[in-house]
Amino acid sequence: MAENSSFDVIVIGGGPGGYVAAIRAAQLGKSTAVVEKDKAGGRCLNYACIPAKTMLHTAEVLDEAKNSAEIGVKVTGAELDWDALGQRRTDVSASLEGGVNGLFKKNKIEFIAGEGSLTEDGNVKVGDTTYEAGKVIIATGSVAQSIPGVEFSDRVLDTWGAWSVPEQPKSIAVVGAGASGAELASAYIRFGTEVKLIEMLDQILPAEDKDVVRVVERTFKKQGIEVSTGTPVENVEVGKDSVKFTYGDNSAEVDYLMIAGGRVPDIGPLGLEAAGVKLDDNGRVKVDEYQRTSNEKVYAIGDIVRGSALAHKAMEEGVVAAEHASGAETHPVNLDLVPGATFCHPQVASVGLTEAQAKEAGHDIKTGKFKLGGVGAGTVYDDRDGMVKLVVDKKYGEILGAHIVGNRACDMIAELVAVMALEGGLQELQRIMHPHPTISEAVVEGARAVDGWATHA
Repeated sequence: MAENSSFDVIVIGGGPGGYVAAIRAAQLGKSTAVVEKDKAGGRCLNYACIPAKTMLHTAEVLDEAKNSAEIGVKVTGAELDWDALGQRRTDVSASLEGGVNGLFKKNKIEFIAGEGSLTEDGNVKVGDTTYEAGKVIIATGSVAQSIPGVEFSDRVLDTWGAWSVPEQPKSIAVVGAGASGAELASAYIRFGTEVKLIEMLDQILPAEDKDVVRVVERTFKKQGIEVSTGTPVENVEVGKDSVKFTYGDNSAEVDYLMIAGGRVPDIGPLGLEAAGVKLDDNGRVKVDEYQRTSNEKVYAIGDIVRGSALAHKAMEEGVVAAEHASGAETHPVNLDLVPGATFCHPQVASVGLTEAQAKEAGHDIKTGKFKLGGVGAGTVYDDRDGMVKLVVDKKYGEILGAHIVGNRACDMIAELVAVMALEGGLQELQRIMHPHPTISEAVVEGARAVDGWATHA
């Protein structure tokens, strides 16, 4: 049991959104507790985002070592140590978990281990103990969703299972080619595993601009990934050492079937109905612009509310919820400016509307595209095939969308988010000076390409 039984703010869920919300509430002088049934940092830090990126980094280094002769470095015998990689994955997460616990202690936030639920009067129950809360912020995240008729098992894995198999598979099939599926396929092919990437919709990375997707798909196929789109996975038979299935007119047998088919809000045990917390038509918690639910005492953030299921969105919503719950001035999250980031090879990042979405919304648009190979750094760093694409309102020069594919895309997109958030237009972006030689020069060249005057085109 916690030292105290009453808090100004209680956060249910200790993932990225939850721990950020708790820290912000504590910074504002509120007595704060975090209820978490597992580890500090939640699923993202311990089982999803961080372990995935740790594995992807190793895949990147291994690939560079194997191909380093092209840049004048001879490496012999570069090979993957699966056990050492597994230990590093564990160590990285453990280190960051310790960091979050340290932040809790620094900010005098009480950590309550257990599964939290709401009482009828909007307090929080953990086991047999009820804690009185001035305000509650729910940040319980989401859980993996399988495909119809298929259950997770030792051979049919969700994304965490996919990143933590005990031995390196000889072959895998990844079902679902969104961000998580693309990252899995991209890592495992560079590890030396045979990879099938299967997507039911008509393109991989369905949320991304088609021009960007063409680059990724071309690169994936060049790397050796078998890409199938518009194809459901059916007739799944799970054996002791393998999984058999069909996809379209094809059949296959692989060591593991890895399902990255989406996630659903983890709200079952929360007692929302009893506390008067309503859901929207999509089964997510209904919130206003300040993350407040139908129960004014209760806030909700992250994967359980509207918008994309991304850690950085949850973090910003956590700040807004904590500030509003604390009576501080705040500004709602602009859901139109939540960047997407996929850490496959090549990386993909975007913000705002795709070209197709902009046209569908009725905008009269112009676009600019610039290949990363057009700037000196693209050749220096062997990042020639990627590109920057901008979607711009033709009349006013408003930047409606930005899309980047390349090895540094997930870092580069922040500049576009900032420009759009500060209401900078095409003319401003065309004149922003970038250091030379850097890949980021492609951003200003892409902006100039919209009006046909890219210098290095």
